[in-house]
Parts: sequence; C-alpha cells; structure tokens
Amino acid sequence: MAIYTIGDLHLSFHQSKPMEIFGDHWKNHEEKIKKDWMEKVKENDLVVIPGDFSWATYLEDTYKDFLYLDSLPGKKILMKGNHDYWWTTLTRMRKFLKENALKTIDFVYNSAYEFEDYIIAGTRGWGQTEEGEDKRLLKREVIRLQLSLEKAMELKGKGEKEVLVFLHYPPITSGNIVRNEMSDFIKVMKDYKIKKCYYGHLHSTSIKEAVEGECYGISFKLVSADGLNFKLLRIG
Repeated sequence: MAIYTIGDLHLSFHQSKPMEIFGDHWKNHEEKIKKDWMEKVKENDLVVIPGDFSWATYLEDTYKDFLYLDSLPGKKILMKGNHDYWWTTLTRMRKFLKENALKTIDFVYNSAYEFEDYIIAGTRGWGQTEEGEDKRLLKREVIRLQLSLEKAMELKGKGEKEVLVFLHYPPITSGNIVRNEMSDFIKVMKDYKIKKCYYGHLHSTSIKEAVEGECYGISFKLVSADGLNFKLLRIG
C-alpha cells in the first residue's frame, strides 16, 4: 500500500470557476489529475490533499467535488486550505459525507491519521507577515499543528512509525533562509523530530519561490497541483 499527495485541486463542479487565470496549463486540470490518479493509485492506497480542495463556499455545495474525489481509487485525507470556505466542524463534515454515501474520504483537523507505517499530521498554516491579524492567525495555526502532532504522538506510542507533516501554506520561505531564522512551524516540527514536510498554496510564477530540499534538518517539498504538473507524488 502506497501514500501519494497532491494539493490545491481547486475543484468547482458546482459552479464553474476556471483556473486558467493561473496559466493555460490549468485547462481541464481535473481530467489531467484524474488520468494520472487512475494510472497510479490502487484501492488500498492513501492520497493526502493539503488544502484548497474545492472553491465551494458552503458545505452543501461541495457534493459534486466530493463525488469526483470519492469516485477515484484509494482513501483520501483532506486538510484545510485558505480557499476552503466550506470547511466547518469535523463532526458536521463527517456527517455530510455519511449522508451522501461518500465512503473514501476523511479529514485531519486538530487530529492525526494512521496509515501503515506512517502517521499523517498537519494544519492549514498561514502567511508570515508582520500584520497584526496575520500574526494572530499564524499563532493559532501553530497551536493547531501542535494539537495534530500531539495526536500523532499518541497514535505512534513507542512504535517506529514515521510522522509526515502537511501544511497548506509554506512553513518556510526564502526570507527565513536569508535571515537564518526558523518559522514557528519549523520550531514545532523540530520539537517533535519531524523529518518530512509537504505544502501547497503556491501557483504559477510563485512556484519559483518555493523552498524545497533539506533545511533545518527537515525535508520540504511543494505539492500544489501545478507545482507537480498535475501528477500525484508518491511519498511512502
């Protein structure tokens, strides 16, 4: 059984919201993702989607987007992105899935998910600016990452399973490296001895700003859909 990841699907089957504003390569991106997915993923595999799954504003409007996802092979784990306005409580989202017979999808939200030799943890994250509201939201997301990692450690116990962290926003920027400073997200990951972190959010020309590879003892990888050329990345 394998683990794959791809973020930022930006589905909009309920109300069309074309993604070509980010470039012509986004045309029919749902079909590109589906084709690659069908070629790689088996029923017993896991796919982690770290945010910006659907453009829908309300949970009830996500049905067609979830139906698309549920029709694809494998188990799917979702995390919140900055455009997932439909996101609500874990209880309500799980109830929505159950009521609509969507059986292959679940969420990580102040929680963690165990799969084979791995444990999936993470949160949305936030942008690193000096604005007061951004600093407040970032602090809250750092706490959410801590909560998720605490749940991961409970699942891990004294075992040897590896904890993989996913965030929507980049937890590391070129500015961090230039100033030789660790973001609060990195500090938390180091506290929990995390070695691998995957993130999305960056599109189009912003992709070149992604920090990838090993920094501060953690391996970082951008997994936004166009950052991966709309192809799922196998990570385990």
